[in-house]
Amino acid sequence: MTPNVILTEVERESALTTPSEALISQMKGMAGTLMIVGAGGKMGPTLAVLAARAVAVSGSKLKIIAVSRFSDPAQKEWLQARNISTISADLLDDAQVNELPEADFVVSLAGKKFGTSVDPSETWAVNCLASASVCKRYRGSSIVALSTGNVYPVVPLNSGGSNEDDPLIATGEYSAAAIGRERVLQYFATHQGVKIAIVRLNYAVDMVYGVLVDIGRKVLEGEPIDLQMGYLNCIWQGDANEAVLRLLPHVQSPASIYNLSGPLLSVKKIALEFGDHLKITPRFSGVENSGSLLTNSGKLNRLLGEPATPISTVIRWTAHWLKNNGRSLGKPTKFEVSDGKY
Repeated sequence: MTPNVILTEVERESALTTPSEALISQMKGMAGTLMIVGAGGKMGPTLAVLAARAVAVSGSKLKIIAVSRFSDPAQKEWLQARNISTISADLLDDAQVNELPEADFVVSLAGKKFGTSVDPSETWAVNCLASASVCKRYRGSSIVALSTGNVYPVVPLNSGGSNEDDPLIATGEYSAAAIGRERVLQYFATHQGVKIAIVRLNYAVDMVYGVLVDIGRKVLEGEPIDLQMGYLNCIWQGDANEAVLRLLPHVQSPASIYNLSGPLLSVKKIALEFGDHLKITPRFSGVENSGSLLTNSGKLNRLLGEPATPISTVIRWTAHWLKNNGRSLGKPTKFEVSDGKY
């Protein structure tokens, strides 16, 4: 049952990692090993636990392994405390990648966005070279690889959002590297026969980070909200993780491609909704442009169904979380950026 408010880390974890009946049913028919590479980021830990909980309920013998450099040791400890096997490895080190155990299924979360304007070479390496290493090592596995909606250009509001068949156009160094990652994945799928599903995600949200936290915090602290990129899509991270796992049976060669996000939302209306919950009148700056970075997730929704968690519910959760000084990762999404510089 969906909670009215979430006030503790235990409640937050439960909301993020409770599997649906559809995921449990899928896991029941899976065997072998599921490896989550790049598992030390914002999505990886809860994705691993979501998978483990679905496996436990289903009675499946599927083994789950989380792989990352784990530059933050707390994430490794958090996973191990929940009985998730972990391996510390650098995906840019061929020797370490080659030593990783066999896996029947792979979820690749490897990627880098923020800091690109400071060191673009690392962004290209993490997005492209690490993806190539994963494909080489697991060429016989089913791979779901995370990409981003930043591979698309800004589109008019009346377009309904970019579709999977639309041209990819780089709007900055990060989006160029993200397109590079997709081309690497597509090369291995098309020319090496690797079965892959590419998932273009924007934006996953949680109470500790994400575009809703950014907007809600500005409302709470009385900061003006920039309306230049006045519309966006977002999706509850639990629903995003669920979709990534449920795409494991839908990998193909050449690669299948899916947009993953939620409905079209007005930044101004999101802020006003936060204002209602926080009893604060939001402040705004700038003028809404005629276009924004928007994606259309209709293809995925027809396959898996609509995301289960309404964004209005996540806004309510986030407002209460912020009002009660809940923990934050302190990592702004820079959703208002229109020049592609991160």
